[in-house]
Amino acid sequence: MKFEIIKEDKKTKARLGVIKTQRGLVFTPAFFPVATQATVKTLSPLDLLNSGVQGLLCNAYHLFLRPGIKIIKEAGGLHKFMDWHRLIITDSGGYQIFSLSPFKEIQDLGVKFQSHLDGTTHFLTPEKIIQIQIDLDSDILLPLDECCSFPITKEYANLALERTLRWAEASKEEFLKYGLKDKALMGIVQGSFFQDLRKKAVDYLEEIGFWGLAIGGLSVGEPQDLRYNILRFLSEILPKKKLRYVMGIGKPAELLDAIELGYDLFDCIIPTRFGRTGTCFTHKGKLVLRNAEFKRDTLPPDPECDCYVCRNFTRSYIRHLFNSSEILGMRLLSYHNVYFFNELLRKARQAIKENNFINFKKEFLKNYAD
Repeated sequence: MKFEIIKEDKKTKARLGVIKTQRGLVFTPAFFPVATQATVKTLSPLDLLNSGVQGLLCNAYHLFLRPGIKIIKEAGGLHKFMDWHRLIITDSGGYQIFSLSPFKEIQDLGVKFQSHLDGTTHFLTPEKIIQIQIDLDSDILLPLDECCSFPITKEYANLALERTLRWAEASKEEFLKYGLKDKALMGIVQGSFFQDLRKKAVDYLEEIGFWGLAIGGLSVGEPQDLRYNILRFLSEILPKKKLRYVMGIGKPAELLDAIELGYDLFDCIIPTRFGRTGTCFTHKGKLVLRNAEFKRDTLPPDPECDCYVCRNFTRSYIRHLFNSSEILGMRLLSYHNVYFFNELLRKARQAIKENNFINFKKEFLKNYAD
């Protein structure tokens, strides 16, 4: 597996890249929908392919608890289990352990926790997390890390970072035992919102040596300007030739800001979560189609979109579906939103190719009301 930078925008740090994998090429910047439990909610694999999706993010923690790694392995791995044959990234589940578990005990060797599903107790080490992801047959693996909430003291942020870095080293050693050339292991940059801790993380992870670096610990309740400042700071010190993956951000303006700073890969639940609640992303901003104002609106959800939903259905019809509690409404808006995000990233790639990213971004944001 290789990552190569094809083109750099002349006026910004935005770059066009490609991930070369056994499952095909993934062009970056790219947005991956979240398939936490081996599915993107309400959407089929065919829907995702038709929406231009190049890869998905699944969650090792959730799949470990249900249906269990043995079942997925017996099915031939995660790709066969869910009928998705493009790239899959698996998150270790560190964030979910710390946010969902009713009981957790953090130890130097790993994390002891209770399942949020049935209360059973488990102990996961950084080595075990790597084994789980290899059994899943994930393409890009992420190590166990401790994701801190916001706000947090610098003292605890440093303790959590030290633990995360030790786990990263153990994860790399475990990963190397398998000798897998068709998979990649990324390091996770933690350190909360303290610049010196973030730099410490980058420097140490580079010493260990990872295929790429993911930025964790964002979207945990912090103000947007603080998040942007950390991304801007990290963009100056991250290794230039490695894939840069920002975990968990997904608003259109945030994505464009991060692309301008030189980030390559993104994931977020926003397109489908908003779709399931009746919110539609358009070139003019978000529309809540459940609202009464759309009762007789015969326009497509987004007149500037050419997806299947916008070519065939009206705002009035989709409002009717939501107000009738019909599942199709959730599916149609989720489909449109995923398509919208992937089209935005495709157009961003084209703009970088043409050295026109800054104008593309300005033009989009001029019309877009978040």
